[in-house]
Amino acid sequence: MTGNQNGIDMAPEPRGPKHKKDMTRRKVVVAGAGAVAAVAAGGAVVATASADTTGRTKATPAGSATASAGEECYRLTSETTEGPYYIDADKIRQDITEDKEGIPFTLRVKVIDSESCAPIRNAAVDIWHCDALGLYSGYESFSEGGGTAPTDAPSGTPSDAPSGAPTGEPPSGGGGGGGHEEPTSDTRYLRGTWKTDKKGFVTFRTVFPGWYRGRCVHVHTKVHVNGEWTEAGYEGGTTCHTGQFFFDEEAVLTSAEVEPYSTSTTERTTLDEDTIYDGSGTQGGLLKLKYRENDIAQGVTGTITVGVDPDATNTGTDG
Repeated sequence: MTGNQNGIDMAPEPRGPKHKKDMTRRKVVVAGAGAVAAVAAGGAVVATASADTTGRTKATPAGSATASAGEECYRLTSETTEGPYYIDADKIRQDITEDKEGIPFTLRVKVIDSESCAPIRNAAVDIWHCDALGLYSGYESFSEGGGTAPTDAPSGTPSDAPSGAPTGEPPSGGGGGGGHEEPTSDTRYLRGTWKTDKKGFVTFRTVFPGWYRGRCVHVHTKVHVNGEWTEAGYEGGTTCHTGQFFFDEEAVLTSAEVEPYSTSTTERTTLDEDTIYDGSGTQGGLLKLKYRENDIAQGVTGTITVGVDPDATNTGTDG
């Protein structure tokens, strides 16, 4: 929610308990009252929720059961592991930057039913990722210094690795488990939840992620459906997708020339070396990126269509 060199996961054994949250009782705490309306990119279109007689907001495909003319119907987007740093109390917000430094990054996601290609509206989309130097909010104490954070894709433990630290998640890219770690701080930067609009779109404003030992540059995501949007946040429903978004090497190398990324002393894992990315392009979570090649510091926009099965449950915590 989700790089370093050599594709080796160097983190130690998990200390925290297994993540066994009951998603039917999922509740998200709102950051400020009335922050549940979904706004389309640019803030021009505000989506409204349709409620049934119980007041429950449904996350259902909008429009016809067939794809509109010219729209490509994507296959199911790859499921991946949740990782050890998910916090099930993210703020309902589109701008998750807080005060973190880094290249401005706009992430625009479209969620569709992979079978019918119809957009899914009123879904809750979570994203979370590390900062420019590889740190996750809530888990700064896990840092090993020099911009290095524990990895979530272990494939072995080096002889000089500290003992008693978490190993994180296994190298499987297909939704394997991994021990969930309890947060060690109250920070929640670079984490947030927002609602898809009637066309299935959701947009977040954040910073371009950095990297940490054992993983390429990535963003974690979850899609929750059939829950209820209330003044208190998003409650209930199921998690139909747990995945990660990835960045092409050219963009990452260009970002590495800009501060604070350029100050990192952490060895970086490339996209091809990563043990989570399955190499399938868009289906595997590879973002389409737009930016000025000679001035990436001005900002990057990433877009992707995520195909999900709204009737499935994919929490990314199964061992």
